[in-house]
Amino acid sequence: QVQLVESGGGLVQAGGSLRLSCAASGRTFSSSYIMGWFRQAPGKEREFVAAIGWSGGSTYNVDSVKGRFTISRDNAKNTVYLQMNSLKPEDTAVYYCAATLKSSALRSSNTYLFWGQGTQVTVSS
Repeated sequence: QVQLVESGGGLVQAGGSLRLSCAASGRTFSSSYIMGWFRQAPGKEREFVAAIGWSGGSTYNVDSVKGRFTISRDNAKNTVYLQMNSLKPEDTAVYYCAATLKSSALRSSNTYLFWGQGTQVTVSS
């Protein structure tokens, strides 16, 4: 099993920054897992934000966050990060970390096997 724990959410004003962290643990977890971030706003479906491969060389960002959000990972710490800059009120959502061994269809939540509990991000205008 793999456990994922997100942290770093909070309340921030528009234009501000936050860095989310996702710590992975578990007997079967390894750096081979592709890690993703999703978000879900009230009344909306869960939305793909970004994903990163084991080497850190592959990242995928949905158009709405390109140039503002950066995903990274530290395999030595089994941790993946989401640096969020220039935050907007529409970025308000619960942010989830997820893990998968599949290398395709990374924008689909169905691809991911393990999920964290989520961390709330609220951006005030």
